[in-house]
Amino acid sequence: MSAALLEQRPQVLTRAVQGDADAFSRLIEPLLDPAYRLAAVMLADRSGAEDAVQEASIKAWRKLKQLRGDATSLRPWFLSIVANECRMARRTRWWSVLKFAEVREPQAEAPESHADLRRALLRLTPDERLPLVLHFYLDLPLDEVARTLGVSTSAAKSRIYRAAKRLRGDLTMEEVF
Repeated sequence: MSAALLEQRPQVLTRAVQGDADAFSRLIEPLLDPAYRLAAVMLADRSGAEDAVQEASIKAWRKLKQLRGDATSLRPWFLSIVANECRMARRTRWWSVLKFAEVREPQAEAPESHADLRRALLRLTPDERLPLVLHFYLDLPLDEVARTLGVSTSAAKSRIYRAAKRLRGDLTMEEVF
């Protein structure tokens, strides 16, 4: 995020709360990439992830006045909206649309360690996977992970530890190192 935007963030947030769409766009744009990455991991579906981020952006625009705190609260607040949107998509997706297999272009195979790690991550429940993705994949500090999950910092730390421990059990010793 640019230094100029960080300095102007409180004023931009104030204008966005007052209904300025351009100000909201300036605030939310740097958060779209981490939001998409979070949604892609949670849903394991690129188009579903795009839809979830789009829906979350619309909900964030509508509920921006409900944001508690200052401009530093924006990222965990928005990522929690994305996570909730992904949870709702997982709940309703199984019956709403009949999906056919996606035709993928041939591409170079990922190294075995990446494929094994991806399979091990997918064996975790979505609620176990979420804290790991927030902390290790999106590089969020523990306090932002906690705010995104809606729990205390120590609870977030415990969830990350338990999920990592379970993940470690699914990987062989060669895959860990």
